[in-house]
Amino acid sequence: QLQLVESGGGLVQPGGSLRLSCAASGFTWDRLDSYIIAWLHQAPGKEREGVSCINFRDGITTYRSSVKGRFTISKDNASDTVHLQMNSLKPEDTGVYTCVANIVNDYLCDLVLSDRGGDYAYDYWGQGTQVIVSS
Repeated sequence: QLQLVESGGGLVQPGGSLRLSCAASGFTWDRLDSYIIAWLHQAPGKEREGVSCINFRDGITTYRSSVKGRFTISKDNASDTVHLQMNSLKPEDTGVYTCVANIVNDYLCDLVLSDRGGDYAYDYWGQGTQVIVSS
């Protein structure tokens, strides 16, 4: 059973940076080439939405337009962790960030960024980590 644990959230000033981490346990990373890992964001009072996705089968990464150029999703091969590096943070980036994993298919990373991305029944969910961007 794959388990996902997020960390790295906190309070940061606008323009600052945070690195979120999603640690996977339960099976080894070499099995994760059949999965996607995505980050979801739920701002206060708003619906959850997908912000970024990495497809382990082909290494392709995708981003919501609002975070493109500011956020970077990556896999740390030295540990069983996926990171979301968040730079130039804005107050609207405030919210709970949750990592999810799902068996890969050709359209899933596109679905993450669609209107369905926040509510899709992904196979595995982390518990979420809070990010507050405020001066």
